Amino acid sequence: MLCLMLASAVQAQRIEEVLQQIEQHNLSLQAQLQNTKAAMMEVQSVNSLNDLSVSYSPFFAKNTDGVASSEFVVSQSFDFPTVYAVRHRSGKLQHRVLNWQQEAFRRNLLLEAKNLCLDMVLLNRKEVLLKERKKNTDELLELYLKRLEEGDAGILEVNKIKMERMNVQTEVAQNNAAHRTSLQSLLMMNGNHPISFSSTEYPEVDALRNYSALYDEVMNKDADLQAAETAIQAAEKNLAVNRQNWLPKLEVGYRRNTALHEKNHGFLIGGSLPLFSNRKKVQIAKAQAVSTQLQFEHARLQAEAAVQSQFNEICQLQEAMQAYDVPLMYETLDMLKEAVMVGQLSIIDYYTEADNVYRNLQAYMELENRYQKLMAAVYKNRL
Repeated sequence: MLCLMLASAVQAQRIEEVLQQIEQHNLSLQAQLQNTKAAMMEVQSVNSLNDLSVSYSPFFAKNTDGVASSEFVVSQSFDFPTVYAVRHRSGKLQHRVLNWQQEAFRRNLLLEAKNLCLDMVLLNRKEVLLKERKKNTDELLELYLKRLEEGDAGILEVNKIKMERMNVQTEVAQNNAAHRTSLQSLLMMNGNHPISFSSTEYPEVDALRNYSALYDEVMNKDADLQAAETAIQAAEKNLAVNRQNWLPKLEVGYRRNTALHEKNHGFLIGGSLPLFSNRKKVQIAKAQAVSTQLQFEHARLQAEAAVQSQFNEICQLQEAMQAYDVPLMYETLDMLKEAVMVGQLSIIDYYTEADNVYRNLQAYMELENRYQKLMAAVYKNRL
């Protein structure tokens, strides 16, 4: 039991190392990170001052050489001061939404990578089982060829063993192809940087205590739900910003007028009332706020349905896995091999019984793999 726990701990660390490499090298994740940074800077730019305006106007008159008079104006326009404060709070909430969306993207990518690792564990386990089957088949073929020469076995028995060896070789080739495909996908996710994964042990996972504990963890930590909930707050704050857009926009500046022998200096003070530019913006912001609320409710219902279905399937898988006695199956295979080697069991009966055991072992491996993937999915926000 202690050895099993140590092996599981080592495997968990290896998967973690693979995920760390992928998080560092994955091009899609790096691109998404840059998109998030750009979106954050765009949010910040919305709350910036308008550009400084500079204009110079020369005037010409008859009977006057050159410029008769000129006007030079430097002005700066800005929104009503309270608008900047509200817009700043709105921007902070939008940044939080972007951060949660980035976290959800990272989490989903790492979950995909972890599932690939779990599939490779299954393929590695199948490889071990297939090697053992091939070894047994080769030993039986050698034995029965010798018996055939001595007249103690028939050609049908030898052919049966040869057919079994062909079947095993086919399964080995298929398993190797699937392994190469999974490894290539893992390499691609790692930006084609070298990576290896050859373990046959699954990581240790926390057993589900009860549905309520699982529900609380998922609903309180899910990045998609956090993004959707924060989007509601951001939409409400955006509505507050638009409600202040009726306030006048202000403009201040410096003005210099020159004539032939005269120069005048003054200040420019003005403003504009958003009588037309603010039309329907409040209604648009209200509709957006309602939309974000509905999106959150939809995301919450989806999360609840997923948790319920995953919990039910995990419980069913646990019951199904408990029905398999794996040590007994391996012991049975050893006993069957020993019986056929000493002549107590015919080769036909041997393969009839052994095939059933191998099918049960592979069925258990598939169940175990499905269980590990479900556990990875329910605990995905821990990645």
